[in-house]
Amino acid sequence: MRASIFAIAILSGVLPAAASGGLDCGAKDKKVEFNLHAGVSRGMGSAIFAFESTVKINDQSIAEDLRKTGFSREDVAQYWLDGKDLRLNLYREREGDKPHGYVELVIYTQSEGDEIGYGGTYELTVYDGVGDNAEPKEATFKGEVGCSVE
Repeated sequence: MRASIFAIAILSGVLPAAASGGLDCGAKDKKVEFNLHAGVSRGMGSAIFAFESTVKINDQSIAEDLRKTGFSREDVAQYWLDGKDLRLNLYREREGDKPHGYVELVIYTQSEGDEIGYGGTYELTVYDGVGDNAEPKEATFKGEVGCSVE
């Protein structure tokens, strides 16, 4: 029995360790700015194990509580990192007792030829259940985004 435990311990020490890396994206233009940082594993689907992002909208026509939104790991609705493609979909609903509202950020990028840089576009949608004249209001912002994966 001791020999089996010893053999397992020795073999587990020679197996390759799972590596991890980082994912960073950012954009800044007149209406929108955001940065996101994530820890990602290598292999096994490159799972996200840590995530932090803040999106700021510099458009005064958007409700104040939706102009600055923080995202965490639980807000990552979809994520894809496969060779040339990096895609992220972040979604967070308005908190509190106000009418339904949400902020959704979708990032579409492709490798820029090296192993680290990714470039592409973002699309940010903000929905407010009560806009002008008590009608729902939706705004969409689009722009360029740069990302790096290590």
